[in-house]
Amino acid sequence: MGSVRQTEHFDRDRERGQAVSRLAAAVRGERERAGLSLSELARQAGMAKSSLSQLEAGHGNPGVETVWSLATALGVPFSALIDPPQPERALIRAGEGDPTRSDLADYTALVLSHSPPHVRRDLYRIEAEPGAVKVSEPHAAGTVEHVVVISGRARAGDQADPVELGPGDYLRYPGDQQHVFEALEPGTSAVLVSQQR
Repeated sequence: MGSVRQTEHFDRDRERGQAVSRLAAAVRGERERAGLSLSELARQAGMAKSSLSQLEAGHGNPGVETVWSLATALGVPFSALIDPPQPERALIRAGEGDPTRSDLADYTALVLSHSPPHVRRDLYRIEAEPGAVKVSEPHAAGTVEHVVVISGRARAGDQADPVELGPGDYLRYPGDQQHVFEALEPGTSAVLVSQQR
């Protein structure tokens, strides 16, 4: 049992380290793109230059407020600083991922998916009951769909290889291929985002 806990602890530490490294690279890259010095960005974000220098070096674990301040000062979305490049498909189970924590409250934010430039997103609430499977024909080329199950259980995604999801699970899949949504329990609900280029 102890070795399982040690492994889980090691995995969380490794994920956190990777998240801090991504944040450090993103802040440094966005700062350089904006042509700002360390001093100027620190001033605009309301933080000490030494703290920003440490962050860009990949040290520390800034809270959600600090990341928001930096994103605002840089003129970029919050997700641009903490979210790695996205693969075509992704599955994030409830409780997975490395959220950014608040320094001021019991609050975390986990970016499931950021919006690329020049895309449009439509947001839907889905309510479904077991029975017939909802099969959707391919949408326009480049469409990507995102679904988060709120209650119940569902099978969703590519028609050839759907994934079973429970409350809090997130799935991203190509919407320009035939795809399905099937309620597996009464009272199944979800949030669906359709993203078009």
